[in-house]
Amino acid sequence: MNKTELVEHIAARTETTKAEAAAALEAVLDGITNALKKGDEVRLVGFGAFSVKKRAEAKGRNPTTGAEITIPASVNARFKTGAALKAELNKK
Repeated sequence: MNKTELVEHIAARTETTKAEAAAALEAVLDGITNALKKGDEVRLVGFGAFSVKKRAEAKGRNPTTGAEITIPASVNARFKTGAALKAELNKK
């Protein structure tokens, strides 16, 4: 499912226009993004939690030349599924 299909799904389920559904989806994504940028965790009970993980600078090797390289520090988003979502995905 891509973003357009998700907007269509939201519009159908909430009986709103696609423009309203797109605006709602953008607001949710913007809220999650802003919280993560601040370093906060976003918990959606039953669905999962978004969090931020800081990765330290590390040494690595260029696979082509074998030369040692420095992999810069970075900040990454993580998602951990909630119990209800995990149970739904594992139903037979």
